[in-house]
Amino acid sequence: MTNTNKPAEGTSLVYQCRLNVSTQTVEYCAGLLRAHLRAIGSPFRSLPPRRIVLLVLAMLRHDQRVLDLAGGNNVPETTLRRWRDELVGLLAACAPRLDRALKKIAKRGGEVVLIDGTLIPTQRRTGAQDRRNYSGKHHRHGLHFLALTDERGRLIWISAARPGRTHDAKAAQHDHIVEQLKAAGLGALADLGFIGIDKSKDPDDQVIITGYKATRARKLTPGQKQANQVLSTARAPVEHGFANLKAWRILTKLRTAPGHATALLRALLVLTNIHVNR
Repeated sequence: MTNTNKPAEGTSLVYQCRLNVSTQTVEYCAGLLRAHLRAIGSPFRSLPPRRIVLLVLAMLRHDQRVLDLAGGNNVPETTLRRWRDELVGLLAACAPRLDRALKKIAKRGGEVVLIDGTLIPTQRRTGAQDRRNYSGKHHRHGLHFLALTDERGRLIWISAARPGRTHDAKAAQHDHIVEQLKAAGLGALADLGFIGIDKSKDPDDQVIITGYKATRARKLTPGQKQANQVLSTARAPVEHGFANLKAWRILTKLRTAPGHATALLRALLVLTNIHVNR
């Protein structure tokens, strides 16, 4: 991976740094790209597929700027952007659908999944998009998405990106999480943000466990506090899943258009699983 700056003297300075991804990740992406080039009958690129993959992964893993990488590798900026979008699209197409991901967990003998929502910081935008992307919970602008992990914290599914003000429960209702869990015969452990989305009258039929919430008029009993603590411990691995995903520094402060964020997140899901499960 290389980068470049132009000092006052006009001589380009190029430096190198280590790209922290596994060899399996690089080879998987290069294989995808080669197969795509053969499928579209366009085998020629100004750089070989493996080199293209390294440049794209540098943008995703280390949030390297397109202009810097383009200058350091003698590639036009527009070409590098096209390569990035091409590979992100190929990876996003490999991300599992919700129903298939849940059925896979059930087939492996799993009984529950972990669900949570998080916010990806973004730049402020003008007009109506600015207000919609502001999260009162996090006090910053961003895009909201849900994620499901297995009991060990391995990511299995990511929702579409939504405005930052979206609540976890609203997003789960929109994605029909409860219905999909029941169809797969699975349960889910969730935090208090998901209270109310599983409206089954029979407690034995509820598939989403959320714990107990205190109010001003009603304090939690010792038993309820202990139940919340047990649930919190069981849910802890979901944070490991988010941590692995956010190790891709492009998510530190997303600069892509909101419409492209969903494809990017799903591409990073595929890359994260390859990197973590190697």
